[in-house]
Amino acid sequence: MPDSERNTATSAAVRYRAFTPDDLPAALALSGAVRWRHRADDWRFAARIGKGFAAFDGDGLVGTALAFEFGADAATLGMFIVAPSHQRRGIGRALIERLMGTLGSRTLLIHASPEGRPTCESLGFASIGTINQHQGAAFQPPLVSLPPGERLRPIGAKDTPRLVELASRASGLDRASLLPQLLDASSGIALDRDGELLGFALFRRFGDGHVIGPVVAPVSDDERRAKALISYWLALNAGMFVRVDTPVSFGLSHWLEGLGLPQVDDIEQMALNGRPRLDDTLRQYALASQAVW
Repeated sequence: MPDSERNTATSAAVRYRAFTPDDLPAALALSGAVRWRHRADDWRFAARIGKGFAAFDGDGLVGTALAFEFGADAATLGMFIVAPSHQRRGIGRALIERLMGTLGSRTLLIHASPEGRPTCESLGFASIGTINQHQGAAFQPPLVSLPPGERLRPIGAKDTPRLVELASRASGLDRASLLPQLLDASSGIALDRDGELLGFALFRRFGDGHVIGPVVAPVSDDERRAKALISYWLALNAGMFVRVDTPVSFGLSHWLEGLGLPQVDDIEQMALNGRPRLDDTLRQYALASQAVW
């Protein structure tokens, strides 16, 4: 049987349904099969804030894809996995098409691997940037000085509305729902100038270590505010496994490698139905995660 016919026949046996909390143990095993570092808690968090579809061959889970909605105008697609034994059979495309069918005309964003990029392009997604993934444990963060009048301070409960505003402006996505849930799962540090909150960085458990992100700070030529926020968490957690996902265009990769956080991967940012409108004065220097941007 030709490959195309074999793929069609195999795909016809696959069934799809909504992803439910009952699927979490199998989803964790599936992510382990493709060498993702996700913990059960990471999957539970994703399932709580997102919704999507699962693919089954017989009783076995062979694919997942979740969508995370940000207001009425945008959504990100993530937790996109197809079992190694079932790749190149149209399952990934079918999962994405099902998500697209539920999301309408929203701007859709996805981080596409080299293997997944052709499928995304065939569905109309276009590249809008690249993310470098940095991680490591043997780092030596420098002391980064801030401009006069600026300081780092702990995030307080009353800061949430301002944090949501900054996160939304920097990402171009409505973070009103996501950010409070990230705050509940994270420790946070704020960048303050005379009582005005200018930026922030969160630090939380993820996989077999921790992630720094999102990191939001005002734009500057030397990016020292973003560096100060990241260095704060590195200095407190020397020797701990830490991950940072940063846009290539923001120029932090060389600096992170110099600290002992080597680049281990890169992934393409892709968009359909437009792209987020970003604030020219703010940047999101590190992602919350590749699923939710």
